[in-house]
Amino acid sequence: MTLSKQEWIDLEKKAAELRELCIETVNWAGSGHWGGSSSCADILTLLYYKYANFDPKNPTDPDRDRIVVSKGHVGIVLAPMFALLGLVKKEDLKTFNHTGSKLGIHLDSNKVVGLDSSTGSLGHGSSLGLGMALAGQILGKNYKTFVVLGDGECDEGSVWEAAMATAHFTKKKRGAGNLITIVDRNHNMIDGNTEDIMALEPFEDKWKAFGFETIVVNGHDIPALSDALEKAIAGGEKPYCIIADTVKGQGVSFSAGNYKWHYGALDEAKYNTAKADLAEYAKIRIARAEKEGK
Repeated sequence: MTLSKQEWIDLEKKAAELRELCIETVNWAGSGHWGGSSSCADILTLLYYKYANFDPKNPTDPDRDRIVVSKGHVGIVLAPMFALLGLVKKEDLKTFNHTGSKLGIHLDSNKVVGLDSSTGSLGHGSSLGLGMALAGQILGKNYKTFVVLGDGECDEGSVWEAAMATAHFTKKKRGAGNLITIVDRNHNMIDGNTEDIMALEPFEDKWKAFGFETIVVNGHDIPALSDALEKAIAGGEKPYCIIADTVKGQGVSFSAGNYKWHYGALDEAKYNTAKADLAEYAKIRIARAEKEGK
Protein backbone atom coordinates (compact mmCIF):
# COMPACT_ATOMS: atom_id res chain seq x y z
CA MET A 1 0.00 0.00 0.00
CA THR A 2 1.40 3.38 -1.00
CA LEU A 3 -0.52 5.34 1.67
CA SER A 4 0.30 5.68 5.34
CA LYS A 5 -2.48 4.96 7.82
CA GLN A 6 -2.97 8.67 8.54
CA GLU A 7 -3.06 9.55 4.84
CA TRP A 8 -5.71 6.91 4.28
CA ILE A 9 -7.84 8.16 7.16
CA ASP A 10 -7.48 11.78 6.05
CA LEU A 11 -8.47 10.94 2.46
CA GLU A 12 -11.52 8.99 3.67
CA LYS A 13 -12.58 12.03 5.66
CA LYS A 14 -12.07 14.30 2.65
CA ALA A 15 -14.12 12.00 0.40
CA ALA A 16 -16.89 11.86 3.01
CA GLU A 17 -16.89 15.64 3.34
CA LEU A 18 -17.11 15.97 -0.44
CA ARG A 19 -20.09 13.61 -0.72
CA GLU A 20 -21.85 15.37 2.14
CA LEU A 21 -21.39 18.80 0.57
CA CYS A 22 -22.47 17.41 -2.80
CA ILE A 23 -25.78 16.11 -1.40
CA GLU A 24 -26.30 19.49 0.29
CA THR A 25 -25.77 21.18 -3.08
CA VAL A 26 -28.26 18.83 -4.76
CA ASN A 27 -30.75 19.85 -2.08
CA TRP A 28 -30.08 23.57 -2.52
CA ALA A 29 -30.27 23.30 -6.30
CA GLY A 30 -33.58 21.44 -6.14
CA SER A 31 -32.13 18.55 -8.17
CA GLY A 32 -28.87 17.38 -9.66
CA HIS A 33 -26.65 14.65 -11.06
CA TRP A 34 -26.07 12.90 -7.75
CA GLY A 35 -25.48 9.36 -9.05
CA GLY A 36 -22.40 9.93 -11.18
CA SER A 37 -21.11 12.57 -8.79
CA SER A 38 -21.00 10.17 -5.86
CA SER A 39 -19.41 7.42 -7.94
CA CYS A 40 -16.44 9.62 -8.89
CA ALA A 41 -15.99 11.37 -5.52
CA ASP A 42 -13.13 9.10 -4.44
CA ILE A 43 -11.35 9.57 -7.77
CA LEU A 44 -11.57 13.36 -7.48
CA THR A 45 -10.48 13.27 -3.84
CA LEU A 46 -7.28 11.40 -4.70
CA LEU A 47 -6.52 13.66 -7.66
CA TYR A 48 -7.03 17.01 -5.97
CA TYR A 49 -5.70 16.14 -2.51
CA LYS A 50 -2.93 13.67 -3.29
CA TYR A 51 -1.70 13.08 -6.83
CA ALA A 52 -2.21 16.12 -9.03
CA ASN A 53 0.33 18.91 -8.79
CA PHE A 54 -2.34 21.52 -8.12
CA ASP A 55 -2.04 24.40 -5.66
CA PRO A 56 -5.40 26.07 -4.97
CA LYS A 57 -3.47 29.20 -3.96
CA ASN A 58 -2.03 29.34 -7.48
CA PRO A 59 -4.66 27.60 -9.65
CA THR A 60 -3.41 29.06 -12.94
CA ASP A 61 0.22 28.03 -12.48
CA PRO A 62 1.41 27.12 -16.00
CA ASP A 63 3.30 24.15 -14.55
CA ARG A 64 0.27 22.69 -12.75
CA ASP A 65 -1.15 19.31 -13.67
CA ARG A 66 -4.33 19.48 -15.73
CA ILE A 67 -7.54 17.71 -14.70
CA VAL A 68 -10.25 17.36 -17.34
CA VAL A 69 -13.51 15.97 -15.98
CA SER A 70 -15.07 14.95 -19.27
CA LYS A 71 -18.30 13.81 -17.61
CA GLY A 72 -19.08 17.47 -17.05
CA HIS A 73 -22.60 16.88 -15.73
CA VAL A 74 -20.94 16.14 -12.35
CA GLY A 75 -20.38 19.86 -11.85
CA ILE A 76 -22.50 19.41 -8.74
CA VAL A 77 -19.60 17.55 -7.10
CA LEU A 78 -16.84 19.62 -8.74
CA ALA A 79 -18.25 22.88 -7.37
CA PRO A 80 -18.19 21.51 -3.79
CA MET A 81 -14.64 20.26 -4.40
CA PHE A 82 -13.56 23.76 -5.40
CA ALA A 83 -15.41 25.15 -2.38
CA LEU A 84 -13.47 22.82 -0.09
CA LEU A 85 -10.26 23.91 -1.82
CA GLY A 86 -11.19 27.56 -1.25
CA LEU A 87 -11.73 28.43 -4.92
CA VAL A 88 -15.51 28.82 -4.67
CA LYS A 89 -17.39 30.43 -1.80
CA LYS A 90 -19.43 27.79 0.04
CA GLU A 91 -22.29 30.26 0.20
CA ASP A 92 -22.34 30.30 -3.63
CA LEU A 93 -23.16 26.58 -3.69
CA LYS A 94 -26.66 27.56 -2.56
CA THR A 95 -27.10 29.21 -5.96
CA PHE A 96 -25.99 26.17 -8.01
CA ASN A 97 -27.92 26.01 -11.30
CA HIS A 98 -30.09 28.96 -10.29
CA THR A 99 -30.71 31.78 -12.74
CA GLY A 100 -27.79 34.22 -12.68
CA SER A 101 -25.42 31.92 -10.80
CA LYS A 102 -21.86 31.48 -12.03
CA LEU A 103 -22.23 27.81 -11.07
CA GLY A 104 -24.20 26.33 -13.95
CA ILE A 105 -25.17 22.68 -14.19
CA HIS A 106 -22.12 22.19 -16.45
CA LEU A 107 -19.39 24.35 -14.96
CA ASP A 108 -17.86 27.09 -17.11
CA SER A 109 -14.07 27.39 -16.88
CA ASN A 110 -14.38 31.11 -17.69
CA LYS A 111 -16.38 31.57 -14.48
CA VAL A 112 -14.90 28.96 -12.12
CA VAL A 113 -11.25 29.44 -11.24
CA GLY A 114 -9.39 26.12 -11.04
CA LEU A 115 -11.47 24.36 -13.68
CA ASP A 116 -9.20 23.43 -16.57
CA SER A 117 -11.91 22.95 -19.14
CA SER A 118 -15.62 23.45 -19.69
CA THR A 119 -17.20 20.08 -20.43
CA GLY A 120 -20.66 18.60 -20.73
CA SER A 121 -20.87 17.54 -24.36
CA LEU A 122 -19.85 13.97 -23.67
CA GLY A 123 -16.93 12.49 -25.55
CA HIS A 124 -14.85 15.65 -25.82
CA GLY A 125 -12.65 15.37 -22.73
CA SER A 126 -10.18 12.84 -24.09
CA SER A 127 -9.42 15.05 -27.08
CA LEU A 128 -9.07 18.10 -24.84
CA GLY A 129 -6.74 16.22 -22.53
CA LEU A 130 -4.64 14.99 -25.44
CA GLY A 131 -4.34 18.55 -26.74
CA MET A 132 -3.19 19.75 -23.32
CA ALA A 133 -0.63 16.96 -23.09
CA LEU A 134 0.77 17.72 -26.55
CA ALA A 135 0.84 21.45 -25.78
CA GLY A 136 2.87 20.72 -22.67
CA GLN A 137 5.40 18.84 -24.77
CA ILE A 138 5.68 21.71 -27.28
CA LEU A 139 6.11 24.22 -24.46
CA GLY A 140 8.70 22.10 -22.68
CA LYS A 141 6.46 21.50 -19.65
CA ASN A 142 6.48 18.36 -17.51
CA TYR A 143 2.93 18.55 -16.20
CA LYS A 144 0.60 15.54 -16.21
CA THR A 145 -2.92 15.55 -17.63
CA PHE A 146 -5.66 13.47 -16.02
CA VAL A 147 -8.90 12.82 -17.92
CA VAL A 148 -11.93 11.45 -16.04
CA LEU A 149 -14.48 9.75 -18.31
CA GLY A 150 -17.88 8.29 -17.63
CA ASP A 151 -18.49 4.75 -18.86
CA GLY A 152 -21.71 5.65 -20.70
CA GLU A 153 -19.69 8.43 -22.31
CA CYS A 154 -17.55 5.75 -23.93
CA ASP A 155 -20.40 5.11 -26.36
CA GLU A 156 -19.09 8.20 -28.13
CA GLY A 157 -16.84 7.53 -31.10
CA SER A 158 -14.72 10.59 -30.32
CA VAL A 159 -13.47 8.83 -27.16
CA TRP A 160 -11.93 6.09 -29.28
CA GLU A 161 -10.53 8.48 -31.86
CA ALA A 162 -8.72 10.26 -29.03
CA ALA A 163 -7.62 6.92 -27.55
CA MET A 164 -6.08 5.90 -30.86
CA ALA A 165 -4.27 9.23 -31.16
CA THR A 166 -3.09 9.08 -27.52
CA ALA A 167 -1.50 5.68 -28.05
CA HIS A 168 0.09 6.86 -31.30
CA PHE A 169 1.66 9.98 -29.82
CA THR A 170 2.82 8.15 -26.70
CA LYS A 171 4.54 5.49 -28.78
CA LYS A 172 6.22 8.15 -30.87
CA LYS A 173 7.36 9.93 -27.67
CA ARG A 174 5.77 13.09 -28.97
CA GLY A 175 4.05 14.31 -25.86
CA ALA A 176 1.11 12.17 -24.72
CA GLY A 177 3.06 10.03 -22.25
CA ASN A 178 1.90 12.11 -19.30
CA LEU A 179 -1.79 11.66 -20.15
CA ILE A 180 -3.64 9.36 -17.75
CA THR A 181 -7.22 8.28 -18.45
CA ILE A 182 -9.54 7.25 -15.62
CA VAL A 183 -12.95 5.78 -16.40
CA ASP A 184 -15.65 6.01 -13.73
CA ARG A 185 -17.12 2.57 -14.48
CA ASN A 186 -20.36 2.79 -12.49
CA HIS A 187 -22.19 0.51 -14.98
CA ASN A 188 -25.15 2.86 -15.39
CA MET A 189 -26.11 5.77 -17.59
CA ILE A 190 -29.15 8.01 -17.92
CA ASP A 191 -31.38 5.35 -19.53
CA GLY A 192 -30.27 2.19 -17.73
CA ASN A 193 -27.41 -0.26 -17.29
CA THR A 194 -24.63 0.33 -19.81
CA GLU A 195 -24.73 -3.29 -20.96
CA ASP A 196 -28.44 -2.99 -21.76
CA ILE A 197 -28.19 0.34 -23.59
CA MET A 198 -24.93 -0.19 -25.50
CA ALA A 199 -22.69 -2.98 -24.27
CA LEU A 200 -19.15 -1.93 -23.41
CA GLU A 201 -17.76 -5.30 -22.42
CA PRO A 202 -15.16 -6.58 -22.90
CA PHE A 203 -14.27 -3.06 -21.78
CA GLU A 204 -10.72 -3.65 -20.58
CA ASP A 205 -9.87 -5.50 -23.79
CA LYS A 206 -11.07 -2.54 -25.85
CA TRP A 207 -8.62 -0.20 -24.14
CA LYS A 208 -5.83 -2.73 -24.56
CA ALA A 209 -6.65 -3.08 -28.25
CA PHE A 210 -6.31 0.69 -28.63
CA GLY A 211 -2.78 0.51 -27.21
CA PHE A 212 -3.26 1.18 -23.49
CA GLU A 213 -1.90 -0.41 -20.37
CA THR A 214 -5.01 -0.99 -18.27
CA ILE A 215 -5.64 -1.31 -14.56
CA VAL A 216 -9.03 -2.42 -13.27
CA VAL A 217 -9.55 -1.40 -9.66
CA ASN A 218 -12.28 -0.87 -7.06
CA GLY A 219 -12.93 2.84 -7.44
CA HIS A 220 -14.16 3.15 -3.86
CA ASP A 221 -11.10 1.49 -2.30
CA ILE A 222 -8.75 4.39 -1.52
CA PRO A 223 -5.54 2.33 -1.12
CA ALA A 224 -6.21 0.24 -4.26
CA LEU A 225 -7.05 3.33 -6.30
CA SER A 226 -3.95 5.03 -4.92
CA ASP A 227 -1.76 2.10 -5.99
CA ALA A 228 -3.24 2.25 -9.50
CA LEU A 229 -2.54 5.97 -9.78
CA GLU A 230 1.03 5.47 -8.56
CA LYS A 231 1.62 2.90 -11.28
CA ALA A 232 0.04 5.03 -14.00
CA ILE A 233 2.01 8.12 -12.96
CA ALA A 234 5.26 6.13 -13.03
CA GLY A 235 4.41 5.48 -16.70
CA GLY A 236 5.73 3.09 -19.28
CA GLU A 237 5.87 2.47 -23.01
CA LYS A 238 2.09 2.79 -23.37
CA PRO A 239 -0.48 5.26 -22.02
CA TYR A 240 -2.47 4.14 -18.99
CA CYS A 241 -6.20 3.73 -18.55
CA ILE A 242 -7.50 3.09 -15.04
CA ILE A 243 -10.93 1.50 -15.08
CA ALA A 244 -12.36 2.39 -11.68
CA ASP A 245 -15.19 -0.02 -10.87
CA THR A 246 -17.68 2.09 -8.94
CA VAL A 247 -21.31 2.27 -7.84
CA LYS A 248 -23.63 4.96 -9.11
CA GLY A 249 -25.14 6.87 -6.18
CA GLN A 250 -22.64 5.28 -3.79
CA GLY A 251 -23.25 5.75 -0.07
CA VAL A 252 -27.02 6.30 -0.16
CA SER A 253 -29.43 3.38 0.14
CA PHE A 254 -32.06 4.49 -2.37
CA SER A 255 -29.58 5.62 -5.05
CA ALA A 256 -26.76 3.05 -4.90
CA GLY A 257 -26.66 1.12 -8.17
CA ASN A 258 -29.87 2.78 -9.36
CA TYR A 259 -29.65 4.32 -12.84
CA LYS A 260 -32.75 6.41 -12.07
CA TRP A 261 -30.49 8.47 -9.82
CA HIS A 262 -28.39 9.65 -12.71
CA TYR A 263 -30.35 12.85 -12.02
CA GLY A 264 -32.93 13.45 -9.34
CA ALA A 265 -34.50 15.66 -6.70
CA LEU A 266 -34.68 15.19 -2.94
CA ASP A 267 -37.80 15.63 -0.87
CA GLU A 268 -37.35 16.09 2.87
CA ALA A 269 -37.53 12.37 3.65
CA LYS A 270 -34.96 11.44 1.00
CA TYR A 271 -32.69 14.29 2.07
CA ASN A 272 -32.73 13.09 5.67
CA THR A 273 -32.15 9.49 4.59
CA ALA A 274 -29.25 10.51 2.37
CA LYS A 275 -27.61 12.48 5.18
CA ALA A 276 -27.92 9.58 7.60
CA ASP A 277 -26.72 7.03 5.05
CA LEU A 278 -23.68 9.08 4.12
CA ALA A 279 -22.73 9.51 7.77
CA GLU A 280 -22.92 5.74 8.32
CA TYR A 281 -21.04 5.03 5.07
CA ALA A 282 -18.23 7.38 6.11
CA LYS A 283 -18.10 5.78 9.56
CA ILE A 284 -17.66 2.30 8.06
CA ARG A 285 -14.93 3.40 5.67
CA ILE A 286 -12.98 5.38 8.25
CA ALA A 287 -13.19 2.46 10.68
CA ARG A 288 -11.67 0.18 8.02
CA ALA A 289 -8.81 2.63 7.48
CA GLU A 290 -8.16 2.80 11.21
CA LYS A 291 -8.14 -0.98 11.47
CA GLU A 292 -6.19 -1.92 8.33
CA GLY A 293 -3.91 1.08 7.87
CA LYS A 294 -0.21 0.75 8.60
